[in-house]
Amino acid sequence: MSSEANDGKALEVSVDGTDFLRIPLRTRVVMPGDTLDEIIREYAVGKTQQGDILFVTEKIVAIMQGRSYMMSDIHPRRLAVFLSRYVTKTAYGIGLGIPETMEFALKEVGTLRILFAAAVSAVTKLFGRRGDFYRIAGEKARAIDGPTPGTIPPYNDAVVLGPERPHEVAADVKKLVGCEVAVVDINDIGGNILGSTIDKASERQLVRILKDNPLGQGHQSTPMGIIRRAA
Repeated sequence: MSSEANDGKALEVSVDGTDFLRIPLRTRVVMPGDTLDEIIREYAVGKTQQGDILFVTEKIVAIMQGRSYMMSDIHPRRLAVFLSRYVTKTAYGIGLGIPETMEFALKEVGTLRILFAAAVSAVTKLFGRRGDFYRIAGEKARAIDGPTPGTIPPYNDAVVLGPERPHEVAADVKKLVGCEVAVVDINDIGGNILGSTIDKASERQLVRILKDNPLGQGHQSTPMGIIRRAA
């Protein structure tokens, strides 16, 4: 079990008047062909206690579901190239701001919905409103990760989609570890719980516990961790 926080992030935080430990679990680099069961058995089973929440990043779940694609294998259509030019890019990630990620948004969500989201966003931006594109395009579009330099190889040159059936994944992992489980999408600007075995109020609290992204995004190789009430 790792005893060090990532990038200077605190291992202990206080949320809603309660102190929580955030314990990163370091693993080898997860590759397509690995299975979640074997990774959980190797790195998480025996590490959790009753009352813990094991949180697993959506990226490793998606990779093991075969939902990662090398950039060189992606051939965006002209519409993807066109639409990607109008996506607002931030310092926190590419999002759908390159043709390759936009191509998968068109495939995952559907061309009509993406076009509708783009049209609404174009109008509302004129009035200073942001975020309508992703609100309309939905979770599948928001979950698409593009390549970034800080991401651990080989995924610094890959597009990773959101995981399929995250609630079922969480339920299956719970059977292995014996504690509650959440599949999370946490980054430096916020987060979402994609699937879990906890209630909605606990999900909202978990997002607050993880809001500063204690796992990091690259060399740390810590794609899951444990939330535990501090003694």
